Amino acid sequence: MANNITWVGMDDSAKTINLAIFRGQENNPREESIVTNDSTGLGRMVKKLKAISGEVRCVYEAGVNGYHLQRFLAKHGISCDVAAPSLTPRRAGKRVKTDKLDAKALARLYRAGELTCIFIPQNEQESLRDLVRAREDALEDQQRARHRLARFLMRRGLKYASGKNWTQGHLRWVKSLRFEDDRDQMVLDEYQLILAEQTDRLQRLNAKIEEVAKQPTYEKRVRYLMALKGIRVLTAMTIIAEALDLRRFTDAPAFMAAIGVVPSEDSSGEVERRGRITKTGNNHIRRVMIESAWTYQHSSVSGKTVQNRRNGLPAEVIEIARQCDKRLHQKFRRMASRGKDRKKIAVAVSRELAGFVWAMGKVA
Repeated sequence: MANNITWVGMDDSAKTINLAIFRGQENNPREESIVTNDSTGLGRMVKKLKAISGEVRCVYEAGVNGYHLQRFLAKHGISCDVAAPSLTPRRAGKRVKTDKLDAKALARLYRAGELTCIFIPQNEQESLRDLVRAREDALEDQQRARHRLARFLMRRGLKYASGKNWTQGHLRWVKSLRFEDDRDQMVLDEYQLILAEQTDRLQRLNAKIEEVAKQPTYEKRVRYLMALKGIRVLTAMTIIAEALDLRRFTDAPAFMAAIGVVPSEDSSGEVERRGRITKTGNNHIRRVMIESAWTYQHSSVSGKTVQNRRNGLPAEVIEIARQCDKRLHQKFRRMASRGKDRKKIAVAVSRELAGFVWAMGKVA
């Protein structure tokens, strides 16, 4: 049966797609070709692949071109998987890398079952993911604008002494500043203008995400996730957009591994060596998990806001949330009492928080 399968490795770039076609267990490809990455080239590629007798399986690595190629092939009835680049085996000592060689290597690894293929989102799911990531970009741009303005003021010996930065009082203070040199004043005005634009952009994206969260498709899942302390609308929507469906993970450790919060390991024989977290997988979920984990350094008793979020939820959901409150607070306090670095504690707590998030996704 395996000898009747045609394996096609593809290395796609913005302009071209390199193909390496293997039949069964052949050591060398029976055909290699290059097509342009446009409607004409894709049409020729589909015609070539559909002319092959028997089952055809294609694969390429996820990259900047997204899932367009996979969807195009699937539309024409051709099986295509997308491999996770960070999990593709790399040969030690390899010093030559070309698109042609990459296409052949992908086909061989795919045939051997050595590739980890990713879950392909539907168009609606990808649109939500892009919206959430656009919000993250806006947040980064706002932070960058703040840093530039703050550094400019520090170079002029100006520092706000009446409270925290970026509060309404601080922004009023910045707006009241005046420089004698018109060049300095122009720089200040431009930095303020950029910051205001980025803040408005962030607020628009926040409002849109919160609006989408109220849709029937997402409302239930958002409410369940928000039962967990430290998770609000934007965090919940980030998890939903990036994980797509938490039920696709077989268990909690699988979800933890997918977001890179499990410790790396280099063990041999009776010697066990565990290091820092792997940081492989989805960094967007990992970031919000770590941010949320800081909440559990405080009391395990939920405040009024969290209690209101839990009102009306099923008893099973509330019980998961209460177990999370107790377990993660104890873990944070226990590790802190041993003198552990608080940043490392937050990472360790985020790993267990990911387990409770998976549990919420399972019952949603």
